[in-house]
Amino acid sequence: MIKAGELGKTIFDFTLTFIGTICISPLLAYIAYRIKKEDPGPVIFKHMRVGKNGKSFPCYKFRSMCVDAKQMLEKYLRENPEARMEWERDFKLKNDPRVTPIGEFLRRTSLDELPQIFNVLKGEMSLVGPRPIVQEEVPRYGIHIKKYYSVKPGITGLWQVSGRSDISYSERVALDVEYVVNRNLLKDIQILIKTFDVVFRKKGAY
Repeated sequence: MIKAGELGKTIFDFTLTFIGTICISPLLAYIAYRIKKEDPGPVIFKHMRVGKNGKSFPCYKFRSMCVDAKQMLEKYLRENPEARMEWERDFKLKNDPRVTPIGEFLRRTSLDELPQIFNVLKGEMSLVGPRPIVQEEVPRYGIHIKKYYSVKPGITGLWQVSGRSDISYSERVALDVEYVVNRNLLKDIQILIKTFDVVFRKKGAY
């Protein structure tokens, strides 16, 4: 049975996302054109993430890397031990050689995440929630993974407005847990407002 709070959040997510998708459709089309023009290949990158109840789903993003990114990553990590340590620690590289010029701009502005609005419309994600993690990250949540599984991951959340990639992994987990424990619609609205400021200042994005 769906609780009243969850139903309200679902209605809020769908309504705001549906209206927003219509409003930004010209921007989505322009970004797709620029990606295709600069580096021919798929416009959308699908990466499997872990969602509510531990169910995996394809998380959508604008492709910000070259088409042979997987092979390039393996070669780069073999040749750069320090980069391998960074990857194993955060599952991210601060100076990722696979990122295209347009991809770097999309990442700095967080525009690469716009296609996740379709994940929201499909009911796989929320506008606000924990970071959508990959399967390899699940063990690092320890006993807190149950809280992560209890809600849908979000396009934005406490992590995004609290430092993003500039904070440690354990702090990310703590912020996800804090959100789940204290979540309500008012906090979601506050986080959405803060997200615009963070994105504008490009703080902690890479």
